[in-house]
Amino acid sequence: MGQPVASRGRAATPTLGKAMLNKYARAFFTRVLTPFASFLIRRGVSPDTVTLLGTAGVVAGALVFFPMGEFFWGTIVITLFVFSDLVDGNMARQLGRSSRWGAFLDSTLDRVADGAIFGGFILWYAGGGDDLVLCAVSIFCLASGQVVSYTKARGESIGLPVAVNGLVERAERLVISLVAAGLAGLHTFGVPGIQYLLPVALWIVAVGSLVTLIQRVVTVRREAAEADAATPQETQGSEAAK
Repeated sequence: MGQPVASRGRAATPTLGKAMLNKYARAFFTRVLTPFASFLIRRGVSPDTVTLLGTAGVVAGALVFFPMGEFFWGTIVITLFVFSDLVDGNMARQLGRSSRWGAFLDSTLDRVADGAIFGGFILWYAGGGDDLVLCAVSIFCLASGQVVSYTKARGESIGLPVAVNGLVERAERLVISLVAAGLAGLHTFGVPGIQYLLPVALWIVAVGSLVTLIQRVVTVRREAAEADAATPQETQGSEAAK
């Protein structure tokens, strides 16, 4: 699910592991997992391989358990594979690696994991969950989340900073959804009423994602206008210098 940015050579963006593990827990588990990371390195396993396996585990947890309504166990499986965020980052630091390829792979597989998680919700509500409204809300969460990520990537690709912290970014989307899903899954163990947490969470994510998308579009529009206005002045200055 992606190496920490210091080891992967890209700007700081929250990964699923970073979102679900606070800095104190990360420090603890980093110490615990360092011997395991060293073992994998000695066995010739690359950080990219761990990233791929971690993503595969998240995808399996989401698309096997969620469509059956097994939200508790699906969330447990996903959370276990979140630790790949710490293992592959630890490996990358030990190896002293920082690469554009690693950053690209990390970001690409983040999108795959996001799609699987919300795709699992979609399949449940389109099938056994039998709720077309929540199915549509889940589809919106999936689509808006991808577009929110795209707006920042596209804005940065044309040279804009996209300097805005959105209301509900990737970390918030995943933490809200997965915590709610895991707790909602306790309904199968006899906890009454808790199953309604997931629908509430999906509505929160949907509205928050829409607000975040608007924030980013407005920011890019403003930054683009400022950059376009500055370009002629810079060109005139260059001509005058000649």
